[in-house]
Amino acid sequence: MSRRSKRRAKRETADHRERWMITYADLITLLLIFFVIMYAMSNLDTGKYDVVTQSLQTTFNKSDSVLELGNGLGETPGQTITKTPPSQVQGGSEDNQDPASDSGKDSPDENSRPLTEREEQFRTQEQELQNLFNVITQYIEDNQLDNQIFVADKPQGISITLSDRFLFDQGQAALKKDAAPTLSKLASLFRNLKMVVSIEGHTDNIPIGANSTFKDNWELSGERALSVLRFFLDQGKLDPDHFQYAGYADTRPTGDNKTAAGRQKNRRVEITVLRQLQP
Repeated sequence: MSRRSKRRAKRETADHRERWMITYADLITLLLIFFVIMYAMSNLDTGKYDVVTQSLQTTFNKSDSVLELGNGLGETPGQTITKTPPSQVQGGSEDNQDPASDSGKDSPDENSRPLTEREEQFRTQEQELQNLFNVITQYIEDNQLDNQIFVADKPQGISITLSDRFLFDQGQAALKKDAAPTLSKLASLFRNLKMVVSIEGHTDNIPIGANSTFKDNWELSGERALSVLRFFLDQGKLDPDHFQYAGYADTRPTGDNKTAAGRQKNRRVEITVLRQLQP
């Protein structure tokens, strides 16, 4: 081998031995950059951070909510999804305010949305029942029938309870003549209602006498309810499709059958204008 070749071989060997220093220098440089970045992040400018935070919150609070079909980050202000209380940014006097306190309030969209068909029907039904209750209550007061007729707004509907003494003679199912004006008034109120009217007859627990034309209290209570129904259909000319009747004898007492007052309370006819729609 010539001398020139030997010199070239020595120079190449020395170059291979010194290449690790390049890698080492690159690693040291990267470590230096890493620590510089870590140092810069540990010294955050809180003032600038607050300014940026407030700016972002203002931007989002003034924009429409995408979930509410808004325009997003547009120029037109709209309904936002959530709103950060000012105290969280500026340290105001509302630090203890509970954001959930407004969660129960109806949003303008809920109040202004159109009612569904069922909601409109339910609102109409309740208005009609309330008007019926008010008219009957006033009629009872005007005619001093407080001890004979009772009206109540129950979950199943408007209940009108008529004492048997007001409607019938003792042990009989034929209507008294004095009951006709009141039943005619009720018929006029039921005429325009689109609801079902239930008529129920009730008795006390005293057995039917041997000379009675009725077999038992079941038959008596059913015939009394039927007499009221017949009046509405024959005299009031009301639609039979809107009525139903039943006799319950002494199975549904409202008073104590051990006392005379309780038995008198149990002898009754209940007329209920039934709610067709429930809330």
